[in-house]
Amino acid sequence: MMYNDALKKLRLEKGVSQQKVADYLNITKQAYSLYELGKREPDFETLLKLGEYFEVSTDYLLRGTEEIVDEELSGVDFALQSETKTLTEEQKQSVLNYVKFLKSQE
Repeated sequence: MMYNDALKKLRLEKGVSQQKVADYLNITKQAYSLYELGKREPDFETLLKLGEYFEVSTDYLLRGTEEIVDEELSGVDFALQSETKTLTEEQKQSVLNYVKFLKSQE
């Protein structure tokens, strides 16, 4: 399941409108709709907010499963979520850029 499918499934299960989720994220309904259509990808901060709203992990949003592939990675994911909450927007962007760089090295 892709992130867009997970978002739609979670929203329908919660019984809320796209507008309600968009309001929570402080974005337009149209912008949120693009997430569900898979035409736009949420940034790191938005993924965290979506996880909080739907009470699921970012792993679930990205993979469609709560299964932990590796317990050590689970700890890293939790640490990233915890540590990045206090970062400035500029610092969060730097972290995201670094993660993208690491992924490009694969």
